[in-house]
Amino acid sequence: MNKTVMRAGWSRGVTELRQSFTNGGDLFNHFFWPVLMLVVLFLMRDVSFGDGEFELGTLVLPGILGMNAAMAMVTMSQLLTADREDGTLLRAKATPHGTPAYLVGKIISVSVGVVVDLAIFLIPALFIIPGLRVGSSEAWLTLGWVLVLGLVATLPIGAVLGSLFSSTRSQGLLTLPIMAMIGISGIFYPVTSMPEWVQGLAQVFPVYWLGLGMRSALLPDSAVIVEIGDAWRHLETVGVLSVWAVVGLVLAPIVLRRMARRESGSTMAERREKALQRVG
Repeated sequence: MNKTVMRAGWSRGVTELRQSFTNGGDLFNHFFWPVLMLVVLFLMRDVSFGDGEFELGTLVLPGILGMNAAMAMVTMSQLLTADREDGTLLRAKATPHGTPAYLVGKIISVSVGVVVDLAIFLIPALFIIPGLRVGSSEAWLTLGWVLVLGLVATLPIGAVLGSLFSSTRSQGLLTLPIMAMIGISGIFYPVTSMPEWVQGLAQVFPVYWLGLGMRSALLPDSAVIVEIGDAWRHLETVGVLSVWAVVGLVLAPIVLRRMARRESGSTMAERREKALQRVG
């Protein structure tokens, strides 16, 4: 990817971020989920897990961070579908290096948006939940590389998913499988309390590994006993997330180019006509 594409993508991403943080609806979305998760965390703060050695809220907080990072792929999918529907992607296609610059810009804007959302959640959560390993530079370093690798693993997959839908109405089809994936990934309750076949299935998807990586960063070493194999498994975390990243980075440009080639004024007009018929 050349410097021209990167500069164009960076400019596009910064513009989208500026618009996102000055739009009332987008600001509501930035605060709604973090505040909702804070309420969930507050209700869990005094609930014990197992023999009472650990508070459930302490175990859940890092998992929520991982879940929100993984949900960036849903955000990417929704935004790409919306841009396809309203003609933004078609206009990008018409400019030199438009499609790759569009993808770079979208990755930048969604990534920074996710980091802001996580900060809105994490900063007040530190005052609600005790016992987190927040005084260690190693903890924050681990948190950083897990987040970066997790976003690289999930955002391209989100772009691939977004290319499969022709309208935002059909994005609802993603909700059930995504919620099921979150449900089995040990976000709200340790995965070791689930059947072994569920544990195996959870380890296929990036949400589990993001949650595990976040827990390894923020929880005390004694908390490892609730994990599979009584280990944080950093090497496995890097391996699985890297596989997802490679698959996404290979597939996303190919899929987007093919999708962009199929976009035209006539296909947009046809989609608009169908939408008007549904409304009518």
